[in-house]
Amino acid sequence: MHSVVLSPGSPLPCDSLSVFVYRDLDGGALVREQPIFTTRAHVFQIDPSTKKNWVPASKQAVTVSYFYDVTRNSYRIISVDGAKVIINSTITPNMTFTKTSQKFGQWADSRANTVFGLGFSSEQQLTKFAEKFQEVKEAARLARDKSQEKTETSSNHSQASSVNGTDDEKASHVGPADTHLKSENDKLKIALTQSAANVKKWEVELQTLRESNARLTAALQESAASVEQWKRQFSLCREENDRLRNKIDELEEQCSEINREKERNTQLKQRIEELESEVREKETELNDLRKQSEIIPQLMSECEYVSEKLEAAERDNQNLEGKVRSLKTDIEERPPRAPGPPNCAVPVLPLLPGTFPVPTPLFP
Repeated sequence: MHSVVLSPGSPLPCDSLSVFVYRDLDGGALVREQPIFTTRAHVFQIDPSTKKNWVPASKQAVTVSYFYDVTRNSYRIISVDGAKVIINSTITPNMTFTKTSQKFGQWADSRANTVFGLGFSSEQQLTKFAEKFQEVKEAARLARDKSQEKTETSSNHSQASSVNGTDDEKASHVGPADTHLKSENDKLKIALTQSAANVKKWEVELQTLRESNARLTAALQESAASVEQWKRQFSLCREENDRLRNKIDELEEQCSEINREKERNTQLKQRIEELESEVREKETELNDLRKQSEIIPQLMSECEYVSEKLEAAERDNQNLEGKVRSLKTDIEERPPRAPGPPNCAVPVLPLLPGTFPVPTPLFP
């Protein structure tokens, strides 16, 4: 704990687990405040110039604690960032802690003339802090009521003793009627004084409530503006989401069409391969036919040559047949000759080229 003492009623800088120490108003001994609840949050204060925007009081999450002052029977919310006190708010029964979002809450402090805001890391921490604020607020109200009762009781006793002493001194000088009127007058004066004090007190509290209401109204308007802005952003995000979904549907449809095109292309490729195979077969057949067509003229020439040979042979055969007939006729007309010697030679006629031999009868 640091050894520096601040102004009366102000806390000393210390770590989050230490007690806070301050000088009492009479400049006497140091008074210690014990922490009763501690949490961590980001601290904000309302902008004093605009009364609308939040100004961060800490660069990071700091310790925020409830402290109880035994000597004064009061409660305070205190937060220290290093050696700087960023929250020193005494809780009164008129204060109200308001949750403006799931992780943010605020309260107005008329004595500090500002509005404090706390941003928590979770909704559970905010709920615990709000419950503790309500508990401490109720304890502060009970402490105030007890203090007022003690003040009124002591005031009534002192006034009664003063009135009685005055009556005893004047009893020997005034009559019973004057004494009764004096007593009633004094009572009316006391009641009037108390009424005036109560009126001033209620005027102060009413003014405090008005200021707090104005700050809360400003904060509520700011929250409403923020809500409207978030609504517009949410609407824009929803439209963008719908547009992206439509785009995704279009892309999925295009992908489906591409897949169908791929299937058709695959089928076409298969058909092309089949046709190419048929074309190759036809080309092979065509090459065979071309080779055969190259042989055909040679075969035709050979056929023509054979036909010519055959015709020549037929002509020679016809000539030979004519000669044979003429020889038969000559033999038939020739007179018979005497038998010749055996094994007589038979004349052999020479064969013409391209002719076939024709058997000649041995005897006519």
